[in-house]
Amino acid sequence: MSDVTDVSKWKHLPPPPGFASVVSSSKSSKSTTAATASYEQLKEKRAWDLAFSPAKSLPMQAFMLYMSGGGVQIFSMGIVFMLLSSPFKNLASINSAFAPFAPASSSPKSLSTLPLQKIAYIFCNLLTLALGLWKCRSMGLLPTGTGDWLAFETRGQPPEILLI
Repeated sequence: MSDVTDVSKWKHLPPPPGFASVVSSSKSSKSTTAATASYEQLKEKRAWDLAFSPAKSLPMQAFMLYMSGGGVQIFSMGIVFMLLSSPFKNLASINSAFAPFAPASSSPKSLSTLPLQKIAYIFCNLLTLALGLWKCRSMGLLPTGTGDWLAFETRGQPPEILLI
């Protein structure tokens, strides 16, 4: 019963100073246009932040690789697998990652929206992939030496020497 009396008590108060319930249309259209432009600029800035986010995590990932050591253990293999699989996952979902930041005038899932940000995102993911491949090479998991390809080499005929 006290709630009903509290609502009726505050019902007849005047609005606070500076409060205008009716806004003129000329001011609202200008402010709406400015707000829309500001919102589009904010979305573009957030798209650039997303584009460079893989590069921002590279120092932390490099430190994790350093701390995991150079041997082939389960911990270092797990870190390398995470490092090698995350760029592929990111590139597979590039359109859905940038969809919230698409301008209102274009399709959010199209490849042509935010092309510079997407190119920077692809480049940063390629840097992550290169870091993972470098770690694989330093662990000896990539066949980079000539000794790794000996199974595919054919042996020549030995020279025949006749000693009489």
